[in-house]
Amino acid sequence: MDIYPASVERLIEALTHLPTIGRKSAQRLAMSIVDKPEEEVKRLAEALLEVKERVMHCEICHNLADGPICSVCEDETRDHSVICVVEDVQGLIAIEKTKSYHGLYHVLGGLLNPMQGIGPQELDLNRLVDRIGQDDVKELVFAISPTVEGEMTAHFIRDVVKDTGIRLSRIASGIPIGASLEYFDDMTLIKALEERRSMDA
Repeated sequence: MDIYPASVERLIEALTHLPTIGRKSAQRLAMSIVDKPEEEVKRLAEALLEVKERVMHCEICHNLADGPICSVCEDETRDHSVICVVEDVQGLIAIEKTKSYHGLYHVLGGLLNPMQGIGPQELDLNRLVDRIGQDDVKELVFAISPTVEGEMTAHFIRDVVKDTGIRLSRIASGIPIGASLEYFDDMTLIKALEERRSMDA
């Protein structure tokens, strides 16, 4: 005999496809939704649909945006001579929250991982190279988590752009091996950015 009505079971199953949500967490979320007033549930459903309909990746840096260009790339007050390379949007948000970095970004959307079939083309690294060639970029700052894949990615990009004469730097130590930027407090990230060190080309 099914414990939950079929409609609730379908909701639980759908929720388990979200990151870090196991079946027990999905059950709690589903029951919370069932108990919410209808208007709140409608607002949630509308917000989910709106995100899928409107949100896209910025044509320049691959950040999230409500249009072709994100708010960071559109901001003329930012320092367009510096690009911070991050693994994902969460890394960008973590740095933005510090309010200490005022340059642009390039979101890789992942890291090189030959075992999983993720190569330079999957990360669209050509777009980053084009930005360096077309814009007046003087420095690339690598703010990539110090995992094996992160190190591989940073060194690959370094080798690709080393002949451009651009300055290459990476955020300072203090970020533990294998850690993700989104889990660190603002002061740790501020210090890491301020004390970024040059990468030998």
